[in-house]
Amino acid sequence: MTEYGRGQGSEPWHPQDPGYGDGGWEGQQAQAAHQSAYGGQPQHYPQPQQQGYGDWGQGGQQAAYDGSQQYDQYQQQYNQQQYDQQHYADQQSQQQYQQGGWDGTGTHAHVPYAADPGDPYGQQAAAYGAEQPDLYGTPEAYPPPEPPSRRRAEPEPKVDWDPGPDEGEHAFFAGGGDDDDEDTDDGTDEPDGRGGRGDKRGKGGAAGKKRRNGAACLVVVLVFGGGLAGVSYFGYQYYQNRFGAAPDYAGDGTDETVTVEIPKGAGGYDIGIRLKEAGVVKSVDAFVSAQQQNPQGTSIQAGAYILRKEMSAASAVKMMLDPKSQANLIVKPGERNAAVYKDIDAKLGLSAGSTKKAAKEEYKNLGMPKWATGGSDIKDPLEGFLFPGTYPAAKGMKPEAVLKQMVEQANEVYTRYDLVNKAKSFDLENPLQLVTVSSLVQAEGKTHDDFRKMAEVIYNRLKPTNTETNQKLQFDSTFNYLKGESKIHISESEINSNKDPYNTYTNRGLPPGPIGNPGEDALKAALNPTDDGWLYFVATDGQNNTEFAKTYEEFQKLKERFNASSGN
Repeated sequence: MTEYGRGQGSEPWHPQDPGYGDGGWEGQQAQAAHQSAYGGQPQHYPQPQQQGYGDWGQGGQQAAYDGSQQYDQYQQQYNQQQYDQQHYADQQSQQQYQQGGWDGTGTHAHVPYAADPGDPYGQQAAAYGAEQPDLYGTPEAYPPPEPPSRRRAEPEPKVDWDPGPDEGEHAFFAGGGDDDDEDTDDGTDEPDGRGGRGDKRGKGGAAGKKRRNGAACLVVVLVFGGGLAGVSYFGYQYYQNRFGAAPDYAGDGTDETVTVEIPKGAGGYDIGIRLKEAGVVKSVDAFVSAQQQNPQGTSIQAGAYILRKEMSAASAVKMMLDPKSQANLIVKPGERNAAVYKDIDAKLGLSAGSTKKAAKEEYKNLGMPKWATGGSDIKDPLEGFLFPGTYPAAKGMKPEAVLKQMVEQANEVYTRYDLVNKAKSFDLENPLQLVTVSSLVQAEGKTHDDFRKMAEVIYNRLKPTNTETNQKLQFDSTFNYLKGESKIHISESEINSNKDPYNTYTNRGLPPGPIGNPGEDALKAALNPTDDGWLYFVATDGQNNTEFAKTYEEFQKLKERFNASSGN
């Protein structure tokens, strides 16, 4: 066996040779050896006579160009470079080489290259004249090159499986990819001969393909299985929503109770949402269905309800229709704040006076309108703003929370009737006086017709032209308010001796503020009084029957009838 480039058996490889272009024998090594051997300086050699394949003599030997190992090696690489027109005809690369280095700076040309541990021949690392290790005959050596006449085409790797019907199938199912089509590093279609494609397919190709086929099938099964499960789930949900019964509890619920507030104007669906959030019913649809099936289901009113948890929807509807389950507080038209405070204390389980104290401390934070701030003579700033209606009031709630709902309702009604502008049309100082008129109408009248006539009496007596009463209202209701009473018979001495601003017998004009909480009917009457000239009125039966008069003489006759009916 001879060393490559020395002695017999060496030959430049032809570009058409299947082994040509092997990365270990390319011109890169030749250039590196050439460069390191001559110190990186440009060298000029005479053009040797190119030898074809017919130049191999008898016995297949070729005379060495020189006995020197380094020079013969260079000659062999030089001839090889001539055949490789594609790689070494680049003038720019040659020019850079002649300038003293790969980058033209000369830096690399003057420094010997370090040995490449991956090169078994060590040609890149050896300087000219240095000793090179002879690796032929060792396991690390590559087989020596052979002339084309002695080479045999490398046999195709033996396939140890029968592709069968899998031939031509899609690369995804066959497991094909970059690994199966990988080319050698030198750009040829042949394997590199060092455990390349042949080794891959021979050792692991079949098993790898089988594994990839199995994985692909598993992916397909999972995809189709997941899709089927999703379709089944949504199909079931669709069926349940369209045709199935809504989820519902059974029975009358547990012993645990909860208070649920239903706002004004809430429909069945809104009520169901609140009940579900409180844990009373299991689903909104179940409640809506039960409410529709109950003949009185739509009569459920706003307010607070004490209900059990986990009730059937039908039981919840039935319980909400029972007045015993309703934790509501009702403010009656004309009711004074003092009575409302007591009712709130009772509903919330608070000690007497708790709500009155909270009202006095928190009234500015309850949403009162700006025009509601009266003078210092007002006995209760919230009077007239706890609007009549039904409100949630259950244990656990704070009194100011209950009061705030009432104030908000009053604000809504007063804004709707535009009291700011209406007060000006009646020559009143502010909307608060219009609320005060409404409270007087509510306190003195009995029917809607009475309300309108009573409103006219008030406006007529407030006129500066009133010489009959000299702008004094002379209402018993205002005196009873300041006394906290509700008497019918009040002595003249008692009335005339009291100079309180709420005493309309001794003071002209309206009282400082409302004397109760007027209802919407009284408010509308105050905004639309009669225009008949009424100036006097008397409850002739003492309670329900109110009669009106336009002159003082008519009033005296009504008063005599009243005294007769009462035994005076």
